Amino acid sequence: MNNQQLIIFTRYPEPGTTKTRLIPALGAKGAANLQVQMTEATIKKANNLSNIISLLVEVRFVGGNLELMKNWLGDDLKYQEQGTGDLGERIIKAFKFAFDRDIKSVVVIGTDCPSLTVNIMLEAFTKLTESDLVVGPATDGGYYLIGLKKIIPQLFQGINWGTSEVLTKTVVIAQNLNLTIDYLPELSDIDRPEDLEKLEF
Repeated sequence: MNNQQLIIFTRYPEPGTTKTRLIPALGAKGAANLQVQMTEATIKKANNLSNIISLLVEVRFVGGNLELMKNWLGDDLKYQEQGTGDLGERIIKAFKFAFDRDIKSVVVIGTDCPSLTVNIMLEAFTKLTESDLVVGPATDGGYYLIGLKKIIPQLFQGINWGTSEVLTKTVVIAQNLNLTIDYLPELSDIDRPEDLEKLEF
């Protein structure tokens, strides 16, 4: 049985509701097209990872519906709607759903970090064998990856999501809980127009 799971958070690429901070630079359609590219690149890497280690891959989405997601990314993936609440509440739900099904190691990523490689994701699962928490720091002060071996809701509560203090606050909470923390290389998310110069697939 697979006891490791990769959960990918993404959004259905509806122009005008997707990558909205990039619309001034790319236009609504251009921002949605970038969302398509980044999500598809992430799914490809996830599939490559699942060829290396035993792994369940789940896509957690907002916007669209199950049929639209399957038509876009294929029938061979597991899909769940992210549900309501802020990002922290939705991440908690994703971890809880996995751990309730006896998954032992869970890594959550988004699709905003094109420089995230298969090897870095593999490193995350490897580090989880030794540590309670694995994080991939983003250059904007957030994180592009978080991995756990059990549900720890406190890590996602009282966080001002989308700010430069997300990672720092998360680490402080983890230290207060006496968790062992391991870090991955720092990478850049593509969220704002000034990030586009760092775009690479």
